[in-house]
Amino acid sequence: MAVAAASIAPIDEQASESAVPGGEERTWPGSASAYWALTVIVLATFLTFFDQVVFGMLAERIKTDFGLTDSQLGFLAGPASIICYLFVGIPLARLADIWPRKYVLAGGVTVIGFVTMLGGIAQTFTQFVGSRVFLAAGGSAHAPSSYSLIADMFPPKKITRAFAILQFGFIGGSTLGPLVGGQLIALTAHWAPTDLGPLRILGWQWILVWIGMPGFLIALLFLTVREPQRLVRHDTAQIPEDASLGRRILTFTGLDAVKAIRANRKVYYPLFLGLALSALESFGLAFWRVPFLIRTYGWTEAQIGAVTSVTVLVSSLLGLLLGGTFVEWLARRHKDANVRAAFVCFAVVTVCSILAPLMPSGLLSILVMSFGAMFGIAGAVPQNAAIQRVAPHAMRGQVTAIYLFMFTFFGAMGSFVIGLVAQYVVVDPAKLWLALEITAAVLLPLATLCIYRAIRPYREEIERLEALGM
Repeated sequence: MAVAAASIAPIDEQASESAVPGGEERTWPGSASAYWALTVIVLATFLTFFDQVVFGMLAERIKTDFGLTDSQLGFLAGPASIICYLFVGIPLARLADIWPRKYVLAGGVTVIGFVTMLGGIAQTFTQFVGSRVFLAAGGSAHAPSSYSLIADMFPPKKITRAFAILQFGFIGGSTLGPLVGGQLIALTAHWAPTDLGPLRILGWQWILVWIGMPGFLIALLFLTVREPQRLVRHDTAQIPEDASLGRRILTFTGLDAVKAIRANRKVYYPLFLGLALSALESFGLAFWRVPFLIRTYGWTEAQIGAVTSVTVLVSSLLGLLLGGTFVEWLARRHKDANVRAAFVCFAVVTVCSILAPLMPSGLLSILVMSFGAMFGIAGAVPQNAAIQRVAPHAMRGQVTAIYLFMFTFFGAMGSFVIGLVAQYVVVDPAKLWLALEITAAVLLPLATLCIYRAIRPYREEIERLEALGM
């Protein structure tokens, strides 16, 4: 989420043009076009997180009805959904750099809706895994394309606001997911299986069919978005127009982006590693939270949904307010405000994640998780902004894809890792809290240290870019 320290200053509502390197002037899209595109992106982001949260709410039902172990359940929630990403993530991000991004986004959200519905008719664990494998094909197209589209829709003085608004997609999905998911589970809990020809659809599987349908509508909305002019930064090497077919195909592997990342490795490597380690824990906790509360405190899905929907909403809104205020305050004092703010937020999240499984009641555990989530949201914008600020514009989509690959891949592995720890280290399924405690205590302090190590290199890179007028 691309902002520089200087870009977090008070927003100039009248700004319609911005200088680009080389002395040129560019005209930005009108506010109506920009905010309509942002609205559709927010809706797609909402659907993505809503589907993920509702799927997590179904965890115990899936385990029982498909007869799974904790490690199998963790594999279904995580690694199964990112296998496809390994092969299509970078190529789809390359499409975001060269094709109209609205088409890439429309295709991605269509795939998400279709694959989610396939899970609703899966008859075996293998079929369920098969449906989840292709989920990342849609998800991997969303973030690089939407980030790139927003960066070309809004001038630097407004981009912080745009990425803050984007967080409402996450907030809405994460808030309504538990509430709606819990109520739908309560509604379908006593439904008899439905026989449709050779298919036997369990009551809770209808939920997956229902939540997949809106994806097709959002795909149509993307087609109404006006594609903006791309901003090309002149400090990055472009692929020659007369390049060979082999050279053009090579760009789809992400090799150019990897070279750019390696050239600036002192900035990228610690940020990437910190993100990967934190994603292992945060994604793992997000999935296992419902089983944890059920097994440890005896709560039902409906109870969990009713409480967590409120706490997620409050913590997310406060997190956005805290994050914006905190980054602006730091930006007046430090050029490395983005990474510095992310470090502070990481530290607080670490403490909360270690304490949450130790709480004597389910309510206290949720409250501690929510306090940590507030700082997680607060750190999300500056953390992503740091990458967008230093990424070469000509390959921003690919650099973002690689960055988010670390988040997606290791985040997906988080549910599996916690499942393995629960099954083979802790052994007792009733002590799931101990598996959460072990992973938090090992992974998050290391993640926080990595972000701290990125502060100085990031500041030096910002100073270099500013000296070049960027």
